Amino acid sequence: MPKRVDHTLRRLQIAEALWRIAASRGLEEVSMRQVAAEAGVSTRLVQYYFETRDRLLIEALSLRNEHDRKRIEGQLPEGASLQDAIRVMLLGLLPLDAESRQSTLIQLAYGIRAVNDPLLAEHVTDHAKPGLEELVADMLAGAQAAGQLHEGLDLVREAGTLLALSSGMSYDVLMGIRTADDAVALVDYNLQRVFRPVSA
Repeated sequence: MPKRVDHTLRRLQIAEALWRIAASRGLEEVSMRQVAAEAGVSTRLVQYYFETRDRLLIEALSLRNEHDRKRIEGQLPEGASLQDAIRVMLLGLLPLDAESRQSTLIQLAYGIRAVNDPLLAEHVTDHAKPGLEELVADMLAGAQAAGQLHEGLDLVREAGTLLALSSGMSYDVLMGIRTADDAVALVDYNLQRVFRPVSA
């Protein structure tokens, strides 16, 4: 009886190999042959699943974004408040452990590559801040409706500010310019600036 192949798992195995290369060496010189070697499969198999290098890069990014979404959602405690949910999201964008560090390195590698690659740039920006800003702004709007925010806030600008804060600190944490504890403290400080204190 022929061995049954899990195609979803095989595609993920190849994507994970590209993620490791992106995090350790960047994407400028990456090839399908290198990805195949990293994944322990043949180049022909990589071509079978992804056809071209561009498609491999784009689909691996999509898989990583979905992976990160599930990672961050999995950190949300049951019944979390809107403030806690936003905090989890902001901290999830920071390189605070091995997995989120890899995610940050992958995003940086894609960003560098996308500067001179219009096709990749289109997909990188599709999964970047605009969608997240909308989500955070919507969550802030829910908190505002519940009377949980300070008065006079521009929610769209606040959402952009909070996300820019996390994104901007990622490089600092990676380079050791700022400690993880410092980054977490700055996130908490800015959330306290936006949210009213919780009544005892």
